[in-house]
Amino acid sequence: MKKLFLLPLLCAAMPVQAQEYPVIPGDYITVSMISVEDGHDLEYANHLAGMWRKGQDFAVKQGWITGYEIQTNENKRPGEPDFFLVTRFAKFADPAQEEMREKAYTDFMKSTAAQMQAASSERAKYRTLMGTMLLRAWKWRN
Repeated sequence: MKKLFLLPLLCAAMPVQAQEYPVIPGDYITVSMISVEDGHDLEYANHLAGMWRKGQDFAVKQGWITGYEIQTNENKRPGEPDFFLVTRFAKFADPAQEEMREKAYTDFMKSTAAQMQAASSERAKYRTLMGTMLLRAWKWRN
């Protein structure tokens, strides 16, 4: 009799466990969408291969980001970006960490905030940041 009473309780508990999400949150992913004026692809690629890569490699070594890559839009339609700059990271920095990272980054790059903004202004003559997205990867639970 007791076994018959427990059977419906066990059956009712099983669907609750099956409703658990099969995925768990993974890295955050930022995607910057960049448009480059005609005739400036090589100039922008040189920037990416130089200053941008140097900074990204430094961030990976520091553990601030888990990875990065460049993707190109091979079948670009009007109004779409040419490049997608993808950066992955596990968690956001708190304000104190952000300040520490900024100092470490500018020291490593041997540049001031004013110099980096001036360089960005020069690139703005031929490239446009069309926007950014913040995504979150999902990983399988098992």
